[in-house]
Amino acid sequence: MAQPGNEIFVVTSLGSGHLFPCIELCNLLSSRNYQTTLVLPSNLLLPSSFRHRTASIAAFDVGPHSPTQAQHQAGLDLLAHLEAHRPLCAVVDFQVGWAKPIFLKFDVPVVSLFTFGACAASMEWGAWKAAAGDLNSGEVRPIPGLPEGMCLTHRDLKPPSAASGGGGGPKPGHRPPWVPAIEGSIGLMFNTCEELEGPYLEYLCRQIGLPVWAVGPLLPEQYWESPSGSLIRDGAVREPKRESNYTEVEVIQWLDSKPRGSVLYVSFGSETGPTIEEYPELASALEDSTHPFIWVIQPGSGLPKLFGSRGPRQPSSGMLSLEDGYFPHDLASKVGDRGLIIRGWAPQLLILSHPSTGGFLSHCGWNSTVEAIGRGVPILAWPMRGDQIYNAKLVVNHLKIGYMAFGEDSSDMAKKDILEGVERLMSDREIRKRAEVIRVEFECGFSASSRATLDAFRDFVNQKEA
Repeated sequence: MAQPGNEIFVVTSLGSGHLFPCIELCNLLSSRNYQTTLVLPSNLLLPSSFRHRTASIAAFDVGPHSPTQAQHQAGLDLLAHLEAHRPLCAVVDFQVGWAKPIFLKFDVPVVSLFTFGACAASMEWGAWKAAAGDLNSGEVRPIPGLPEGMCLTHRDLKPPSAASGGGGGPKPGHRPPWVPAIEGSIGLMFNTCEELEGPYLEYLCRQIGLPVWAVGPLLPEQYWESPSGSLIRDGAVREPKRESNYTEVEVIQWLDSKPRGSVLYVSFGSETGPTIEEYPELASALEDSTHPFIWVIQPGSGLPKLFGSRGPRQPSSGMLSLEDGYFPHDLASKVGDRGLIIRGWAPQLLILSHPSTGGFLSHCGWNSTVEAIGRGVPILAWPMRGDQIYNAKLVVNHLKIGYMAFGEDSSDMAKKDILEGVERLMSDREIRKRAEVIRVEFECGFSASSRATLDAFRDFVNQKEA
């Protein structure tokens, strides 16, 4: 077996929310004179611009269940790569925790990678330690060591969309699923920065007792190099892209026709979304709102096979297609040029970087959240599951650059909640000012604190090897 040289393996999990940050991490590590190898399942497609070494392993599944045959085959593939050459260390997405023992067998140190933020991890850890599973409606429970305003509430346990079948996160009071996945790691790496989540990074370092490196946000180089006010062209940044009913040029032309800061962008990412009962409520709210909007709807929207709901009930409108999911077929004719309804892939970076965009109705997936924050776009948070719940809390309670799309007492998402949230967000000048202040933190590009942390990580790894 070859001796370790100057190579770092980066092991990604499934989905674009994991793959894209790992691609950017490879770029950053390479800029510090490391040879990087991206280890990825064979069913993930890379952008043609990816310029680093890759190691393909069998497609596998993720989750807290016992190892599967697919994971076993992926492990054998990883073993074969390690027998050929041993890296200095491996940065492993915690969702691929089953790979850690394989690296340790070859005496390769493992760093556990969190592709989401430190606030979400802190809240999950704190909820576990505070035994918050018995929270009642209306009860508030602080987490010692975390900032004021980040208390746990009953709503954190079960947001409206989760209550109606949209999924949920680790249950407060239960051990977070990533805890066993990080055991034996030499440190934790987070897709965030001190400027956004300093108190939460410090909390995790104290609580877990391992080095914590904030190396993000892990967004494309073009994102950081584009001056404020300039457009980021997604087509040149993130390939492959899915089909869409609008081109980037058409989206730009539509945005150019709208006043500055007037457009509400509505998107829930590619892996989650409202329930089939909630989509018509959202459509009705957008119809009654006076604000221009872009609404991105994925194929299969509202269907249980995509969002893990308990099963759709046929809405009275009859808009559900078992093949295509929900689509507001008559909304475009009702709102005219005030709305742009995109089906499929949307140029999100372009939309968020356009000066006409003034608000983002989002599920608060971490990539979407930091993309909006870095461009100074306030957020109306509609979290569905997992870290989204605590990402929304960071935006609303800590950074104070957004609102929740539903009230504390809401039992489900209704048109009234959505409409009130949209009007509140789009008319709040103070929130826009606060969002602009945070945006200025990144005016010079990629986080200065994360650059320093990456240098510290390099020194740590080099010293450990010596």
